[in-house]
Amino acid sequence: MAYRVLDRENYPRRQHFAYFNGMANPYVGVTVQVEVTEWVAAIKERGLPFFLSFCYCVSRAANRVPEFRQRILEGEILEYDRCRTSHTVALDDGTYCYCTLDASQPFEEYLPYAVRAQEAARRRRSIEEDTGDSREFLFLSTVPWLSYTALVQPTPSPADSNPRITWGRFEEQGGKLFMPVSVLCHHALVDGLHIAQFYDCLYEELKIQIRERPNCGETEGMGEKQACVSGKNQVK
Repeated sequence: MAYRVLDRENYPRRQHFAYFNGMANPYVGVTVQVEVTEWVAAIKERGLPFFLSFCYCVSRAANRVPEFRQRILEGEILEYDRCRTSHTVALDDGTYCYCTLDASQPFEEYLPYAVRAQEAARRRRSIEEDTGDSREFLFLSTVPWLSYTALVQPTPSPADSNPRITWGRFEEQGGKLFMPVSVLCHHALVDGLHIAQFYDCLYEELKIQIRERPNCGETEGMGEKQACVSGKNQVK
C-alpha cells in the first residue's frame, strides 16, 4: 500500500511523539463494551459469517482514523493510504495461522474473497506474515470463548507501531448485547482521542452493515468453520 512521510517539523504531536517513542513500553490500550444488539440480530437474520462481518467493520473503522494508519520507521512517521488486516485463523489442531485481507471493496465482494483467502491460509498453516510491507497491517484477533473486561496483548521488542484490535464473546446485559473490543496502539502516534474516534467509526460501520442487505454469493449457507474463524459461531 502507498504511504507518505509526514513532515516532522510541522507535525502537531512532535513533542508527544518524542516523549512516548523513547519509552520501553510505548503502548496505550483500552477495552470497551460495544453494544451489538441490532447488529447481531441482522447477522443472524441474513446468515452472515460473524467474524468476517465484524472484521470488515473493524477494518473500515480503523482506516477512517488517520492515526491508525501511521507507522514509525527509523524515526520517521509514515501514513499509509489504506491498511490491510492480518488476523488469526483457527486450525484443526488447536493452533492458528495468519490471514491477510483488504477491506477496501464493497461488503458483498469482500465476503467471498475473504472466505477464499482464509481457506488458502489454512492450507499454508503458517504464522509468517504475508509477503509485502508488514508495517501497514492492522493486527486483528478474537477470543470468542470469553467475555472479558481487560486484555493484555503480547508486543515485540523493540516496539512496533501496528495497532492491535481484539474482540471477545458478547453477553446480554439489561436486554442488550455487549461485546468487549480491545485496542492497543503506539502512544507516540495515537492518543485516547483517536481511540475514541475509532470506536465512534466502528459504531457507524456496524449501522451501515445493519442497513445494507448484501448478496453474499458463495458465503450463503456456509457453516462457521468455512466462513469464519477462531472458535464457535456466537450467533445461534
